[in-house]
Amino acid sequence: MAMDVVDYEIKGAEMQFVEVELDPGEAAIGEAGSMMFMDAGISMDTIFGDGSAQQGGFLGKLLGAGKRLITGESLFTTIYTNQGTSKLRVAFAAPYPGKILPMDLRQLGGTLICQKDAFLCAARGVSLGIAVQQKLSTGFFGGEGFIMQKLDGDGLAFVHAGGTVVRRTLQPGQTLLVDTGCVVAYTPSVNFEIQYVGKIKTALFGGEGLFLAKLTGPGEVWLQSLPFSRLASRIFAAAPQNGGRKEEGSVLGGFGAAGLLGGLIGGDDE
Repeated sequence: MAMDVVDYEIKGAEMQFVEVELDPGEAAIGEAGSMMFMDAGISMDTIFGDGSAQQGGFLGKLLGAGKRLITGESLFTTIYTNQGTSKLRVAFAAPYPGKILPMDLRQLGGTLICQKDAFLCAARGVSLGIAVQQKLSTGFFGGEGFIMQKLDGDGLAFVHAGGTVVRRTLQPGQTLLVDTGCVVAYTPSVNFEIQYVGKIKTALFGGEGLFLAKLTGPGEVWLQSLPFSRLASRIFAAAPQNGGRKEEGSVLGGFGAAGLLGGLIGGDDE
């Protein structure tokens, strides 16, 4: 299957969505539940796996679906195909406040590694796979888990990140220490490890957990200011029915043993 070349437009500020323009016969794949709207004339078909060229035959489709299941995603994706005779558009919406990042895989060497729930949509032909961390310590203490998503191909893919996003270019040997939940994506040339913060007092009272992500260049790294786990934990903690407090000015609220130990290992990834 040839890689489709699509045009796009990202709209919005805090809550963004991306409009993908499809020529007749072109198609895009989207994560389940991400579609916002589409023009009449676009057919929508749920498929097993990701519909990439590597999934020839039933065994290939089963393998592709299994990879998605391992990363915590649905076994199915949806493919949107322009069945008309003119350009048509389909839009995909971000699931929470943040930014949608267009990733041209051709310019990134054909592969991008990203956190499990970052993928939003892509041009038909992009393959969705898994990237297994080589070191057990990274999997056990990395916050994002042992398995990450891997996007392969030479077309456009769109990933979503929370809050504000920054792109850093790391030179050979250059190292960046990051909260584990703030890593959105990186190119395969970047070495990803987990580093102990070094001081138990910092881990207990600093709010960042025992471990940080250590990223070593060369390569490209994308970071987010608001991991979904951080947003969800704040909402959960503030909900009165779940043990949260109504009085925001309470001095002792939130210093309980549960709150202290909950973030000890994984920082923001609870």
